[in-house]
Amino acid sequence: MAHAHGHDHDHSHGGHEHDHAGHSHAPATFGFAFAIGVTLNSAFVLAEVVFGYLANSLALVSDALHNFADVVALLLAWGAAVLARKLPTELHTYGYRRASILAALANAGLLLLGVGAIVVEAIDRLRAPAPVAGTTVIWVAALGILINGATALLFMRGSAHDLNIRAAYLHMAADAVVSFGVVIAALVITLTGWLWVDPVTSLVVAALVLVSGWGLARASVNLALDAVPAHIDFADVRDYLAGIEGVSDVHDLHIWAMSTSETALTVHLVRPGGFDDAFLHGVCEQLSHRFRIHHATIQIEASHETCRLAPADVV
Repeated sequence: MAHAHGHDHDHSHGGHEHDHAGHSHAPATFGFAFAIGVTLNSAFVLAEVVFGYLANSLALVSDALHNFADVVALLLAWGAAVLARKLPTELHTYGYRRASILAALANAGLLLLGVGAIVVEAIDRLRAPAPVAGTTVIWVAALGILINGATALLFMRGSAHDLNIRAAYLHMAADAVVSFGVVIAALVITLTGWLWVDPVTSLVVAALVLVSGWGLARASVNLALDAVPAHIDFADVRDYLAGIEGVSDVHDLHIWAMSTSETALTVHLVRPGGFDDAFLHGVCEQLSHRFRIHHATIQIEASHETCRLAPADVV
């Protein structure tokens, strides 16, 4: 078995040949971003509670509870990111990388629960409009735009390639949008006295958050069920492997997410002409470069006749 992770190890097991390409971890830990995000949002929650109490504003106190849930979401994502970098053990041979998938799934659930809470509150306010402490709400919500927007920017760079970081980004971006909607609603109410603007704006914001939250939930559930990551076309990978010189058959191909930022592959290649280390490393280099699959295990067979996993319907 040839294994490359910055360096190579050569082993041989029962005629099976494996190759692990260089693992490409996330470019950054985002530890600083998480620390800043948790600190700023915790301080904002405290400010909302204090000013909400002083202004007798139920809306601000309720929003404080919502933002506290986001602090929890950040802590979940941060903890998962830390766990994902822990070394493998004899019990957890892949380490704790999947913790990032579980955190993304939990955060998607929190985001959708938040949408439900907003909708329930908005419907109640449509039935019984409540006065809004306009000036206080505007200033506190404007502060929320700055804090949540700045925190979201810290995670923007990693949101495209790491679902766990994307979950944190969506939470903060959604909160910034919510705060913006609160500012607009408070301004309109202050100028016109139309109390219905507040719950209607909340419903619009809830719809926007639902779209992003549903996408996150679907993606995280798929990864939890070992689906092929969204950025990879299974057929393209299969066609590439089948087109390699000397390969007569491809079977038992599996592609799944080890974490929210790492992808693994296992496959059997029938190659009657044999192989060498250069062949294996070349295939894994192409899988890494073309498909961002950095953890490949390849089994080479002289014939598929004796392989019980050759039929496509066998897992």
